[in-house]
Parts: sequence; C-alpha cells; structure tokens
Amino acid sequence: MKKTLPFLVLLLIQISVFAQIEQSIDTIVREAKIGYDANGNLISFIPNTPPLQQIAGAPTAFYSYYWEFGDGFYSTDKEPKHHYKKKGDYKVSLWATNNYGTERPPATRPTTLSIRQTAEDVEDTSSMQEDFTIKRNREPMVNEEMVIILSYKNTLNYVASGKIHLFFNESQFKADNFETPEIRTHYGENILDANNTFVLHTQGNDEATFLADRSLYTNPLAYETAQDSTIKTNLPLSLEEAKLKYRDQSVIEFNGISPGEERNIFLSMRTTPEMIKDTSAIISVRGVYVPDSNYGNHKIKDMEMEIVTSHDPNKMSSNGSIMNYRFVRFKRLNYKIKFQNNGEGPARTIRLETDIPEMLDMATLEIEDQYPECPICPKEPVTYSCLDTTFTKNQAIFTYKNIYIPGSEQKNVQEKDSTKGFVKYSIKFAKDFHKKKTKSRTAIIFDKNEPIITNYATTRFLPGISIGVKSGYNYYPDLEDSKSYFIGATISPYKAYRWYLQAEWTSNFNSYSDTNSFDEIVDNSQGTRQLQRTTTVNEQQNVNWEVPVLLRYNINNYIGLGAGIQGNFNFSEKQTTTFTVNLYENDKDDFLMSSTSNTDEFTDSFSNIRKGILFDATFGIARIGPSLGARYVLNFEEDFNYWQFYAIWKF
Repeated sequence: MKKTLPFLVLLLIQISVFAQIEQSIDTIVREAKIGYDANGNLISFIPNTPPLQQIAGAPTAFYSYYWEFGDGFYSTDKEPKHHYKKKGDYKVSLWATNNYGTERPPATRPTTLSIRQTAEDVEDTSSMQEDFTIKRNREPMVNEEMVIILSYKNTLNYVASGKIHLFFNESQFKADNFETPEIRTHYGENILDANNTFVLHTQGNDEATFLADRSLYTNPLAYETAQDSTIKTNLPLSLEEAKLKYRDQSVIEFNGISPGEERNIFLSMRTTPEMIKDTSAIISVRGVYVPDSNYGNHKIKDMEMEIVTSHDPNKMSSNGSIMNYRFVRFKRLNYKIKFQNNGEGPARTIRLETDIPEMLDMATLEIEDQYPECPICPKEPVTYSCLDTTFTKNQAIFTYKNIYIPGSEQKNVQEKDSTKGFVKYSIKFAKDFHKKKTKSRTAIIFDKNEPIITNYATTRFLPGISIGVKSGYNYYPDLEDSKSYFIGATISPYKAYRWYLQAEWTSNFNSYSDTNSFDEIVDNSQGTRQLQRTTTVNEQQNVNWEVPVLLRYNINNYIGLGAGIQGNFNFSEKQTTTFTVNLYENDKDDFLMSSTSNTDEFTDSFSNIRKGILFDATFGIARIGPSLGARYVLNFEEDFNYWQFYAIWKF
C-alpha cells in the first residue's frame, strides 16, 4: 500500500494538469485581429487571423475577408487601403471566413481608429451599376453572425428621401432563421417601427422628375396595373405580397440623398439555433427600395442564401428542401451549383457533372442563369466562350469552354467575385414519381485537376395529411346470427411511399342473438309425466367504437400491408333477455298446454373495453384513392376475434 500511494498521487496530479490544459485549450477564443499602418488619412489594414485547419481531401483552405471601416464604406480585399474624409473616431471591424476549414470562423474583434488629420482630399467614385443591391459577407450557418450590406443610389435628378424595407424569416419555415438585426447607419437614416409605417402611394411616374403630390393613397388590391420586373409602381401590393412570404421586416428611412450619391447600410444578422438545418436548403431575404416616398415607384431585390455547416465556395443547393407533394406535379425545381477557382492560375475549362435523381424528367431541364454568362454551345466546334450541356442516363454535364476564370491565389487578382461562378437550372418531376427524398451532388473539375465533390442537395416532402373514409362489414365467426356494419375515417400522411403510420376511428352497428333451451320431465298432480321446456333468448344491440393505429407498408402502387393495435368499447349497449317456459301434455312436445314468458332489459354506455392486435391488407390504389381491404382482429378476450371486409377511399 505504501508503494502504491506515491504512484496514485502522481497520477492524480497528472490528470488534474491535463484537465486544466484541456480546459484552457477549449476556452481559447479564435479572433480575427486588425493591424494597420497610418499615413495621414490613408490607412493600410492588415488582418491577423488564426491558423486554418484543413479539411481532409478538400482544396487548400483559405480566408475570405470583409472589412467595415466605420464611415459607411467597406472592402472585401485581404489588405485594403482606405482614405478617411473627416476627422474623428471610427470603429473598424473585420469578419474573416475560413473556406474549407473544419473550425467556425474566428470571432470579430473591432478596433477604434482615431483620424486626426485629413491632408488629402478624397473624391467619391461611382461604383454601383444599379440603384439598389443586397450583398452578404458569407453564407448563413446555424448560430453564427453574418453581415448584409444594403447599397442604394439616387438616380433621380433631385435630392430625394425614401425608404428601404428589408423582409426576412420566411413563413414557410416553422422557426425563425434570423434574430432581429443590428443595423448600422452612417448618413442619418432612421429605423422605423415596421408595424406603424405609413405607405404613401401615388401612381408612379416613369420620368426621373417627380411631382411632390401626396394626395392619393390606393388600396393594394384596387390598383392592378401590371408591374414591370424592374421598376414597380404598386407599392402597397408589393409590401402585402412580401408580408405573406416573410414574417418580419425592418424599415429604414433615409433623407436628403443627392443625385448620383451612393450609400451603404450594414446589418448584422445572427442566425438562430432553431433555424433550418438542411445544408442544401435555400433561404432568402427581400429588399424593397423606394427612392422617393412621394411615389410608389420601387425596386424589389431577393437575395438567396444557402445554409452551410462549413464555408465551402463549391456547393450545390436546391429550393426543394421542403415541398408539398400535392402541388409539385407541375412545379419546377431550382438547383444552383456554385464554384470558385482557388488555384494560382486561371481556369479555361470547367466541367460540372451533376447527378439527376430518377424521379426528375431530364428532358425538361432548362438553364435559368449562369456566370460567367455565355451562350449555349452549338453542335459544331467553336472558338468563342460557350456552355455545353450533355446528358447521360443519370447525369447532366455542364461544361464551360474557352473561358477565363482567374484563381483566387493568382497574382494581381483583387476582385474575388471574378474567381467565382455558378449554374442555375430548373427541372420538372417525371410523370410517375414517388414521395421520397432525393439526393444530388456535383463533381466540379477545373481544367485537368482532380474533381471537387460538392455536398448533397436534398429534396424532401412535407408529410401532408390524407383523410380517408371507409365502410364495410364485420364477420364474427364465434357469434350466432350476428350482423355488424361500420363506417369510419382514417388519417395518414398524404400518398406515403413505403412505411407510414395510420390512425383510424370507426363506428360499428352490431346486433346478434343466441338461444338456449332446457328440457325436463315433471310429474303433475295426477301423476302424469309432462315435458317442461325452458327457452332463453339473448338479443344484443350496440354501437361499438374502434380506434386502431397501424404501421403500414406499400409494396407497390396497388398492394399495401399493415399491422397494429386497437382499442374498442361499446358506446351504447342494449341487451334483452326473454325467458319462456312451455308445458306440454305428456313427455313429448305434441300438445302445448301452457306458456309463460318473462323479459329483462339492460342498457349501458362506455362499457366493455377490449384491446387487441390486427393484421391488414389492401388491394387497389394503395397510396391515394379507392381500394378494398381485409383485416383480421385478434382480441385479447375470448370469443371476440373477427374478420373485417371494407372499402376505403383516401383523399
């Protein structure tokens, strides 16, 4: 014992030290720190990011950057330079996103920068090609912060004031995807109460010069002028449509924006722990830009985002993550394949080998959008840039030919978006498709490099509800003269593919009777032997309720099997017992001398509870529609097993 004591003490010390080391490692916060070099009002920024942990088998991990300079400007360069126009203190933030890394992005650690001189005048340069854009610094990840940038520009020929409506948290998802955003403004914008925002609407003016007329407000549904895809005029209608699709909105009011002036608004959007977890799902936010509050002219922008568990620029996603099976027969599924050249040189050929699930009709595939944008290749060889589309039995192959996509690690490449591309296509369901989820992914091949395999883009169907009606006949082999008919209802998932649960309720109308006779020889007062016959007739009528729960399996479109448990009880019950005593003249029933009867009646309700198991088979249109069925119910009580034959129609 004395020899082992020092060893145990040493072991406990080692365990304690190891635990402290582990705890210190676990509590280390990975941060993206900001370094900078000041030269007057020109600041050169340098990121200080933690080391990357490479995902095995993935392309080389790298960071992408988003800088916010605190004065309304931002940059996505790794080491940006920025001129500050005014003296003051500015809060600079850096969001670094690790691509192909196994860890979460490092935390943001803002730095306050003091500008005390503005030796150099800086003129703003126009950079916006449109008057309203929505951008993001990264794809949404569960319980993580991302930044949305709303950029707007006054293209009118006068100073204007207007509003921006940002809608988020789509109604189709049960839980919110985003918390209420933190909004950072730099031009005196006001954050309004979205529930009490007055919408002024006059008929839009197609010219750049608007009259300040506030005399008319129009009901959203009363003004039905067809809306253009770019400039819309029925603002109340657009806002009502957005409110149907999204649960939440933020309203930002801006004032005094000069002609040609550009501004940025920044929103920190934190995703919720309850957000949809499907990594191939597409969620969106919608922006409505009203350049002049006096009029209903407005722009609508939808920004689609793909849910991720790690930030991977090569990704596949679909809008079919949650679908209603009843209404998808004529719906077009949208898929999007994103890719990025992360090499040190340009890519001339990019090949996307995409799986097409068998339940989709490959003949209906259409290219909806693409980047780089180029025409579809003709059959004969060409020297210009084009996108070639070919098909195999279960794949669609998109090949960019004769293009130039620079690499993200290529020298002198400043705009990272130029290293990215995508193909967006739509496709219909095949004529006969089942209610089951699909999986599709893409092999992305840059020139002659090894393929990069994307995530799976999955499609899933909501369970849906199918209500059925059934009626039939119960056969009780152990009961005499029984009659039993029933009607009922069923509930189950709509048009389930293979396994599914089904619950039922039936009301049975039953009647049966049994007769027992007992003969005995008696002596009368004269000593003559006589026959006395006692007859007992039991008649029972009841309304019996059954509640079965089954696990069912569809073998194919026409045959289904099931097994389950059920409970039943008598909702109402009436039992009549008649006793009849017949006395005959002698010891035979030749001549009836007298007859006496006595009747007892008994009623009850919610009685005679029984439990049992059942086995079931249907033949017909198994998944939805009419079919015939047979069921055997094995009750735990004696003499109550029975067959059930029925017709059922599911809707």
